[in-house]
Amino acid sequence: MGRYSIEPDNATKSAKARGTNLRVHFKNTRETANALKRMPLNRAKTYLKNVIAKKEIIPFRRFMGGVGNHAQAKVHGTSQGRWPLKSCEFLLDMLKNAESNAEYKGLDADHLVIDHIQVQ
Repeated sequence: MGRYSIEPDNATKSAKARGTNLRVHFKNTRETANALKRMPLNRAKTYLKNVIAKKEIIPFRRFMGGVGNHAQAKVHGTSQGRWPLKSCEFLLDMLKNAESNAEYKGLDADHLVIDHIQVQ
């Protein structure tokens, strides 16, 4: 078993998912994960599907050198953003895994919130 960087306060009311050695760009995945923080699970899955369909954008805040300006990024208070397809697909699979783990523990999937997400 692997070690998580942070343990939840109440383990009975939380679910975890983890991916290692994923073949995906770090910088794109980091920005995508930061966009998902403090988001309800259902909204996060819808958001990632919209990004894949290019209806919403991932705002790039730290790693933004060479990233073009897009009007969709105005919603997030920035001007730069992208639609990282591969990162969104990997994170969508991770969210589905976390949702399955929560349902196995008997938690209600409609009330789940992404409290901690980390890319390293």
